[in-house]
Amino acid sequence: MSVRYIVDDVDAAIAFYRDRLGFRELMHPDPAFAMLTHGDLRLVLVAPVPAGHPGGGSRPMPDGTAQRPGGWNRFMLQVEDLAAAAGELRAAGVTFRNEIVDGIGARQVMIEDPSGNPVELFEPLRAEARLAPG
Repeated sequence: MSVRYIVDDVDAAIAFYRDRLGFRELMHPDPAFAMLTHGDLRLVLVAPVPAGHPGGGSRPMPDGTAQRPGGWNRFMLQVEDLAAAAGELRAAGVTFRNEIVDGIGARQVMIEDPSGNPVELFEPLRAEARLAPG
């Protein structure tokens, strides 16, 4: 699975996902484009570019609307100890959208990358909510 996030600063986003969330940089061939991986997830990071830029995933729409970061759609990363992970991220200055919430099958919290894109971290409370055995 691949997810594309529009970011303000690709280098800052790479550092965040690599250093804070354990992603691995796969490629960074252009200042406005990078591809990272985390298990089976491929994260494509792109900065908005002008219409004539060779990159296609972050060009303006035909009506001229520029793509921008943010919103509420997000990917979810499973962690074994949500409280510990949240504590480490808070200590590193990561922005949180909410506090830890206990849900039906998992505990979760939303953080933001440097451009304001949401990432949900979750700790399964039920076996069925786990992404992988462990």
